[in-house]
Amino acid sequence: MILIGQYDSPFVRRVGIALTLYGLPYEHRPWSTFGDAEKIRPYNPLLRVPALVVDDGETLVDSHMIIDHIDSLVPAGRRMFPVEEPARRRALKIAALAAGLSDKAVSLFYETKLHDTVSELWVARCRSQISEVLSVLEADRAARSSDYWFGDTIGHADIIVATMLRHLSEAHPGLVALTAYPALMAHWQRMESLPVFQAIQQPFIAPA
Repeated sequence: MILIGQYDSPFVRRVGIALTLYGLPYEHRPWSTFGDAEKIRPYNPLLRVPALVVDDGETLVDSHMIIDHIDSLVPAGRRMFPVEEPARRRALKIAALAAGLSDKAVSLFYETKLHDTVSELWVARCRSQISEVLSVLEADRAARSSDYWFGDTIGHADIIVATMLRHLSEAHPGLVALTAYPALMAHWQRMESLPVFQAIQQPFIAPA
């Protein structure tokens, strides 16, 4: 398999970490959606990452789709989303909120850094959505005492929350006081201390 995209993307990073934890070999092509757009275009006309070229040559173009595919490659007992309800939908909800927050962080970056005229209405909306999601995630994590979000083993929700927080802190330093979310901060620090997180990471590089 070939994973396309830079690890400063929370979405690319979550896929790289999941592939590594599953022991699924892959080649990494750290292409930028701006600087390497023409390289990415044949794989994804949306010019978005991650893109994952699977063994039969097909390209998967969304991190949720990619995670679903790689989960299918391992036994049910190893999958990092629960297979039974209601645990599955609860984990999916946390992952979806974290991924949605990252989408808002990306949108906010483009609005404030790449547009000549900034929409203050859009900026305020994105900031509000980011803060509200952080509050929901903080309350949920604070209510749990396990090492990982949903028990004693790492899951996809753990991964995307941590990669989201890393991206948010680097792409928007000072946007929110993350110290106001102690449960999330503790979770993030615990994840970043894991060898797989230290191996699969990259400082944020602003698009030029």
